[in-house]
Amino acid sequence: MLEKIKNLIESTVGEGTVLGDMDNAWEYGFEIMPNKIKEVCFLLRDSENTYFDMLSCITGLDDMPNEDTLEVAYNLYSLPYKQKLVLKVKLLRETDKGNLPIIDSVCEVWATANWLEREVYDLMGINFQGHPDLRRILLPTDWNGYPLRKDYQLQEYYHGVKVEY
Repeated sequence: MLEKIKNLIESTVGEGTVLGDMDNAWEYGFEIMPNKIKEVCFLLRDSENTYFDMLSCITGLDDMPNEDTLEVAYNLYSLPYKQKLVLKVKLLRETDKGNLPIIDSVCEVWATANWLEREVYDLMGINFQGHPDLRRILLPTDWNGYPLRKDYQLQEYYHGVKVEY
């Protein structure tokens, strides 16, 4: 099945869209070019051969210190075909201008992405371009940093109150 999905992506979205395969006991899926993730998600949702109609999770991962990248993992599920698939993208930790990494939002593909992308933004500092309401969801709006990054510096005080960890 994995090979059929890979061929569908490569023939529809373009050669080189799939950067690698994942096939192990925990997950199977693909690493996708970051600038193609939205197009791939639409394809996998709308194709009658795949119909991944459910986005169950979006997870942000920090690859430091091995690599200076962040990953976004999309866990998809097809209810009619009872199939699961993981799509991953790797992003540079910071852009050349020191800005946070940016990837296209998939809120247009699956409505559940709205809250999931906000959570990844809030805790990992990944911007989802085109998101309808990208703001913090778990932390106060004036919180400094992104606590799930491995290089996060703990705040000693927040509004003059000592933060106990």
